[in-house]
Amino acid sequence: MKKGVAALTAAFMLAVPAAEACTRLVYHGHEGTVITARSMDWKDEILTNLWIFPRGMARDGAGGPNSLKWTSKYGSVIASGYDVSTVDGVNEVGLAANVLWLVESEYPTYDPNKPALSIAAWAQYVLDNYATVAEAVDALKDEPFVLITDNVPGQQRLTTLHLSLSDASGDSAIFEYIDGKLVVHHSRDYQVMTNSPTFDQQLALNSYWQDIGGTVFLPGTNRAADRFARASFYVNAVPKFEDPNLALASVFSVIRNASVPFGISTPDQPNISSTRWRTVVDHKRKLYFFESALTPNTFWVDLKKIDFSPRARVKRLVLGENQINTHAGDATASFSDAAPFHFLGPQ
Repeated sequence: MKKGVAALTAAFMLAVPAAEACTRLVYHGHEGTVITARSMDWKDEILTNLWIFPRGMARDGAGGPNSLKWTSKYGSVIASGYDVSTVDGVNEVGLAANVLWLVESEYPTYDPNKPALSIAAWAQYVLDNYATVAEAVDALKDEPFVLITDNVPGQQRLTTLHLSLSDASGDSAIFEYIDGKLVVHHSRDYQVMTNSPTFDQQLALNSYWQDIGGTVFLPGTNRAADRFARASFYVNAVPKFEDPNLALASVFSVIRNASVPFGISTPDQPNISSTRWRTVVDHKRKLYFFESALTPNTFWVDLKKIDFSPRARVKRLVLGENQINTHAGDATASFSDAAPFHFLGPQ
């Protein structure tokens, strides 16, 4: 192992125990098939429901007195966290957004001359406003707002997240705030994202495993760098099936492989997190799949069947405590009218 990579690995092994875990990957398949998958790993119940948001919604970014305001250009289907934040979702034109934990995050100092956006609304702002990854990168790279954060609901620790985007073309971008500055990693090649360390260091670690080769040896722990290595190998090793359902099955198998067994307990690392649910976006067919770790049934939402017009109602699909639900198959018609939740702002 190269000296620099060895040192980085050692530092990562010391730093990772307090981190929450998640994995996100993008599959490039046959004739333009693009599928994005993510696992949500969290040590406590995260109170997730699914929501349908139409176009034309007047939004407030929950940023305080100078809060960012906008009107949604695109409708979306999202998964909430605690019903105060958007943690995952896809909009009607096929742009997917996922937020994952990154303990190294450090956000900018509040600037009264810029509108403020709560981190709880970060992913939703992107889904509401942009059709492609390139469009979002071009708009956000100059930091038109100041991102603000606060404690996780019910916990005494700061919310520290990074954001991944993928679109129907297979393009991808990772947004991280490091030392108070926005760092954007934009490339179709950036198919995988996990947690600590920062994305540039994840790439450096992964290059070591690529030299070894995934058929020779792959790291098998639930640490972020190991999950990154496994997901990076398998997402490109699985076949590019012509049958979209087989492609979907292969992507599910990869994200399950990168998941953390439910209820796992590591005495010297009490904050290692179990996978609670997984989502998969079929960008070409505009299908949004949801799978709870506690139920054997997988269901999906068909965005092609949804009325996203400004006259449409906000709708919610209640998943229940720990996402123990009875939905299976196409659940698009199972949503009910609901008042939209309010994004959590600084307390």
